[in-house]
Amino acid sequence: MSNWTLKSIPPHDWFICLDIKEYFDHEHDPELVFEEGFTRPIPVGDRDVIITSFFNGEPDNPEFHFESAEALSKDEIEEANKSLARIFGTKIDLRPFYEKVENDPVLGPKITDLYGLKRMARANLFEDTINRIIEMRLSHKPTAKKMVYKVRENYGSLVTAKGKSLPAWPRPHQLVKADPMSIRKLGPTKRKGEFIIGFAEDILSGERNLHHLETCQPQVFYDTMRKVRGVGPTSAQQLMLFRERTDAVFPSNKSKGEEKGLRKWIAMSYGEDPDTISEEDFQKLISNWEGYEAAAIEFMFVNWVLTEKEKKRKKNS
Repeated sequence: MSNWTLKSIPPHDWFICLDIKEYFDHEHDPELVFEEGFTRPIPVGDRDVIITSFFNGEPDNPEFHFESAEALSKDEIEEANKSLARIFGTKIDLRPFYEKVENDPVLGPKITDLYGLKRMARANLFEDTINRIIEMRLSHKPTAKKMVYKVRENYGSLVTAKGKSLPAWPRPHQLVKADPMSIRKLGPTKRKGEFIIGFAEDILSGERNLHHLETCQPQVFYDTMRKVRGVGPTSAQQLMLFRERTDAVFPSNKSKGEEKGLRKWIAMSYGEDPDTISEEDFQKLISNWEGYEAAAIEFMFVNWVLTEKEKKRKKNS
């Protein structure tokens, strides 16, 4: 067995994430994660290891404690930490962000309630992209998550620890062996099967480089991901938010004169008409976010989720 700790840059309150079901996969029940920990397979070199994560509950001195039934070497723990840091956002420093948006009319009032929020992601961009392609345009998220789980079951490695087995996320070399029609039988459309196999082929051929995509400038990321079959403008923007960077771009994406995607939502949140706002005025609108666009939009998203939950609670009470 192995146990170790990873510190996060404060403030970081991971418990806020437990209210956001979108952050979790089919096998996770956020209500149980608080007591039992967050368990998932983590890529370590050529294999996958089941690791359970616990948060210490201290936003100003945040630490994550990890447990694995396997005895991992120091090098293997360092390798696992690369994925764990991305999943939890431990390297993301939002302290300057709080100062920047303190007087922002939309984000300023949310700072206190969402103090310490950092987005959750998956272990790498390949996992995030496969997940996004499969769940795209599916309104019933439990069904979408089950489809993703079935793809993992059929193409990822099966990892067992303490009597529990979990399917790991498939690697590119595992997915290129898949057949679109076989994926279709798991729930996703044949075209989605073609898209995820195609992305795996792009990674293996070197046409797409995951490290470059994880670290490049936002506009470069957006332009590159837009060329990936199955990744539209909105998906490219959303995938950008999961990187270990706080910046992002929100290019205009109009269809028949109507703005789409995150840019539309941002403009409407500030009381502006997304279809007529000029590029100059839109950039002024988000000028307080400069360098922290990804963090800002995540705050807005989580606030929306929590607000909708509260409305539903009051309606049912």
